[in-house]
Amino acid sequence: MKILTSDQIKRADIHTIEKLKITSIDLMENAAMACSNWIRNRYLTSRKFIFLCGNGNNGGDGLAIARIISKFGYSCSCFEYSIKKKSSEDYLINKKRLKSKIKILTIEALKTISFNKKHVIIDSIIGSGLNRPLDENLKEIISWINKNAKKIVSIDLPSGMFTEYNNENRHIINAHYTLTFQFPKLSFMLPEAGKFIGKFKVLDIGLDKNYIKKLPSSFFYNTKKSLKPFFKKYKKFDHKGNRGHLLLVAGSKGKIGASILAAKVSLFSGLGKLTVYTPKCGVQIMQTSVPEAMLEINNGKDYLSGEFNSKLKTIAIGPGIGTSKVTASFISSVLKKCTSPLIIDADAINILSQNKKLLNYVPKRSILTPHPKEFKRLVGSWEDDQEKLTKLKNLSLKYQIIIVLKGAHTCISLPTNKIWFNSTGNPGMATAGSGDVLTGLLGGLLAQGYTPDICARLAVYLHGSAADMASNELSKETSLSSDIQKYLSQAFKKLYK
Repeated sequence: MKILTSDQIKRADIHTIEKLKITSIDLMENAAMACSNWIRNRYLTSRKFIFLCGNGNNGGDGLAIARIISKFGYSCSCFEYSIKKKSSEDYLINKKRLKSKIKILTIEALKTISFNKKHVIIDSIIGSGLNRPLDENLKEIISWINKNAKKIVSIDLPSGMFTEYNNENRHIINAHYTLTFQFPKLSFMLPEAGKFIGKFKVLDIGLDKNYIKKLPSSFFYNTKKSLKPFFKKYKKFDHKGNRGHLLLVAGSKGKIGASILAAKVSLFSGLGKLTVYTPKCGVQIMQTSVPEAMLEINNGKDYLSGEFNSKLKTIAIGPGIGTSKVTASFISSVLKKCTSPLIIDADAINILSQNKKLLNYVPKRSILTPHPKEFKRLVGSWEDDQEKLTKLKNLSLKYQIIIVLKGAHTCISLPTNKIWFNSTGNPGMATAGSGDVLTGLLGGLLAQGYTPDICARLAVYLHGSAADMASNELSKETSLSSDIQKYLSQAFKKLYK
């Protein structure tokens, strides 16, 4: 799914109106009907809806929704705020349609209401048309709403939010749900603004899909629908010899647990064979904990050291290896001898940060999986989300590598100047070992012949999907990294459907 700019969305609206011979007011009615259906499915008629409407097209959406759901017995009140001197034509049409049925008050009258849990605020003050700072009065109103409202549903995007960047330190409606049209917005994916949207739902309002397909984009949303065509199901005559063979380079004294997590999950990916390359201290515990794995034993007692000498081509490296000098030298040996794409994680990334010249030896299309602090060690700090994404793209392009920047809506940056934002996952994944689980899954999929870009997208999606199931069943607080492995089978089954 593409993520488009506000300008592209506006052009898609105009094109749809002209090409499909639909009026703008009918397109607005489509949006209002889609929102109304969602609201009716989500809330009982005992709820009281308070609509906050600007006098632009976003406010027109709000008035149309109020008119539609009031027909089904919902209690609706509308409060108007003039965001500009001249109201939009479609807003005035919907105001005329509504006026005889629902009284429209000024937004200042909102403060006379004593909110309780039955009240639901529908925020449609200003949507993707925002292109300037808010006036002081609206800032005050937004602050008051955030402080007093019990439940808020924003239409298109929370009022006060820009569609793309520059959302830091702004007055923005803090929504519980956001109903957005046709595509997710880039701002939803970024920490500065994403914290304000709650859960979001993308609603189809009938924009011309053929036109949308032709629009260029650098940003995409990584979903089940976008991945399903690439998923490789088992064939009747498959055997372990053609399901891939992964070499997992992992472990050091005190950190063998990381290698165990990665090893187990790689085998849960459909992988045919696994060999773990480990220092001597990891042999006994690895053979006991993962009997399905074969071992190649490094000469180092407690840490990987010396020259890398394995002949296997698909390699995942990093979980629990430490950053000692002997291990850094060993990593240099790995990079200089390997030509096929690698999975590089954890301490292996930290070693690259300490000696950035080694980045020149990373094979093209390799997958690096830093968390934000590890990424900062690679590229330096950034001022805002826009600069962070620029640094992410630049690093991918410079070294022709894939970077999986972990976090909410994990970013998958490809050396084609494209970034995919993941649709699965939750805060319960912020726990020790979660990254090791992802490394094992990435390695297992890469060994099975997935291209590196599909491997990265599929692994991140499955990783998050399994974590979502674990969180739903157990809770975010009690979910462990090993639980992600346990729920991977369900994540794969969900992908089949």
